[in-house]
Amino acid sequence: MVVIAPIEGTPAELAGVKPGDIILKVDDQVLTKDTSLMDAVNKMRGEKGTKVILTIQRDQVPNPLVFELVRDIIRIQSVKSKVLEPGIGYIRLTQFQEQTARDLSKAISGLRENNIHSLILDLRNNPGGLLTSAVEVTEQFLESGKLIVFIKGRDGKRDEYLASNSSALKEIPIIVLVNEGSASASEIVSGALQDWGRAMVVGTQTFGKGSVQTILPLSDGSALRLTTAKYYTPKGRSIQNTGIDPDIVVKPILPKEVKNAPILREKDLDRHLKNELRPDADKPDKVDLDPQSSSDEIIGINEPPQDKEEDAQLQKAIDLLKSWRIFKDLSPKLTAQQSIR
Repeated sequence: MVVIAPIEGTPAELAGVKPGDIILKVDDQVLTKDTSLMDAVNKMRGEKGTKVILTIQRDQVPNPLVFELVRDIIRIQSVKSKVLEPGIGYIRLTQFQEQTARDLSKAISGLRENNIHSLILDLRNNPGGLLTSAVEVTEQFLESGKLIVFIKGRDGKRDEYLASNSSALKEIPIIVLVNEGSASASEIVSGALQDWGRAMVVGTQTFGKGSVQTILPLSDGSALRLTTAKYYTPKGRSIQNTGIDPDIVVKPILPKEVKNAPILREKDLDRHLKNELRPDADKPDKVDLDPQSSSDEIIGINEPPQDKEEDAQLQKAIDLLKSWRIFKDLSPKLTAQQSIR
């Protein structure tokens, strides 16, 4: 059981569980290698206020770590927004839930009241969620009728999802932040905005989860979950294994004393589906860690720093938007000078 990204604000994150952690045991009784995923998850769940002990293996740490989590009711605020600097709005999506698009619309309205002229959409460490939510989020940045994503199964049948509402933000520049923990629905959103030239994607290559799961109810009350199709961006790129490549690659700046796990993506997992459009992308690129390696040579999945001054990816986005604003303001003056000449 590998942690892709702990959900922000949950007991796991508060206890210190990190992306890339391998859960070995639950309560010193359940060995996860000897049980199914759902059985292990059920063991971790329980009454609010009770405790559960997780034994975790973490790269660069020689001995297993033990975490005591206090169970709680999980209420996830999937949309967070604020004004970073005058004119620059910031929206962070932590998951794609039923209400995410509605909450996003409210956040955009609030930022417009603050007269923003540019926006940063932060999808880092967002593991995904509902396909419908991804479509509803994306159409708030695209014109009506534009293709957002299509899925295609083994039979070649293609189902398309189009934007049905016009963007409220129109022409303002948008930068989307992504990293190795951005998966599934996050990749659908960033891929669509990138393909249509509606946003610049900044950060590191995303996770690469481009498969569609369908749950089929059975007569005895159980269900069968099948992988039935793959996601494709508007330009026909398969997300599976490859993920979304940023327009501008910006790696996080990490303190040298911090030891980080290697990058873990879809293609590093056992029995993953291949990308039929990019067979070369199937080769794992996990980092072979050398004990003598400095931490700035090791790229891991990490939570973005709380201080924007220490967040290299966020700071790069701010600098790009400021530069865009400067050149836009200069454009009329440059045009006037050319006319005079």
